[in-house]
Amino acid sequence: MKKWIFAAAAAVILAGVGYQLYMKTAKKKGKTQQRQAAPAAVEAEPVKRSMLKDIGEFSGSLMPGAQFVVSPMIGGRLEVLHVDVGDRVKKGELIAELDDDEASQQVEQANAELEVATASIEDTQNGLLLAEREHERARALRDKQIASESELERAQAALRAAEARHRIVLALVRQRKAALKSAEFRLSYTKVRATWNTGNGTRVVGERYADEGALLKANDPIVSVLDIDTLSASIQVIEQDYPRVREGQKAVVTTDLFPGIEFSAKVARVAPLLREEARQAEVRVDVPNPGELLKPGMFVRVNIEYARKDGAPSVPAAALTRRNGEQGVFLVDGDGKHVRFVPVSVGLLYGGRAEIVAPPLSGLVVTLGHHLLEDGAPVHLNGETESPRRDDAKAAGRSER
Repeated sequence: MKKWIFAAAAAVILAGVGYQLYMKTAKKKGKTQQRQAAPAAVEAEPVKRSMLKDIGEFSGSLMPGAQFVVSPMIGGRLEVLHVDVGDRVKKGELIAELDDDEASQQVEQANAELEVATASIEDTQNGLLLAEREHERARALRDKQIASESELERAQAALRAAEARHRIVLALVRQRKAALKSAEFRLSYTKVRATWNTGNGTRVVGERYADEGALLKANDPIVSVLDIDTLSASIQVIEQDYPRVREGQKAVVTTDLFPGIEFSAKVARVAPLLREEARQAEVRVDVPNPGELLKPGMFVRVNIEYARKDGAPSVPAAALTRRNGEQGVFLVDGDGKHVRFVPVSVGLLYGGRAEIVAPPLSGLVVTLGHHLLEDGAPVHLNGETESPRRDDAKAAGRSER
């Protein structure tokens, strides 16, 4: 009987201990589930319709719109240089003067020789008139049977000789005129001018290669003249982007020297071939430079606008995330308390926003805190959190004990 009573008491005690262990385990599991189901604090922004651009980004160097070297057409000593680096020059403006003593002397000599040849014309004209009169008289006498045939022939020969001498003198005059013109050209070549074919505006002297007193040969450089009113940016386009670049496309040029300033530009030339060793093609972009802030040789960044979409559905690029290998966004449900993961197809990326090609979206998407989320997770929008009161925390701690 005593053994039976002892066994019953032991069973009651074990049952009580087991119940207490079960209750503690159940409480801990409930609290764990409660913590797992706690809403995550997130921030969200609405899906908007935006203007998006497809932009190609490149880098390159600026070159002058036009550049040439001013050189003399003849050799000589550089006597006067009228310009220096940075000076503005007009079309046809005098740049430099060479020593013209020899050229001037050649002009004077050519003039004198022309005067001698011109004076000879009067003499040959008089001789020609006399020969013509003798020929007419001999013909008349021959017709009257007074002069002989030989006398008429001598008169004809004299006339032809006079005509030949006159033609020679006329040719000599033309020759002397050509020599004079050549000498005048040579004299004019001692005055070196800046000339170009396109445009009538001013250009700037970029470099100086010679000083006054230097002995120059023909085609030796004196100065370089640049057109910097419009510059040209030379960039290299890879094979993948080459079909998307076309003449006339809009572009924006920036440089680190002037941060925050954008210069409007336009694609002017696209090379018709890609260099085989690099699979790149040269593209020239014209950059108007009215304020002359930009200078040739500067390193620049060039953004070419391939395409533009107005009113495209878009989300902040920060809203894009990946789950199970798929790119998508967390879309806030209508109740504002839960989110669901929606896989999306992304189009253009521009200005921190991403175009959503598919599926159609509307509402709010999570932009901060989505690393804590899974499909169907509860959330608190815009960082709002529920923090338990200290009294509740203390009570919870006491109940655990």
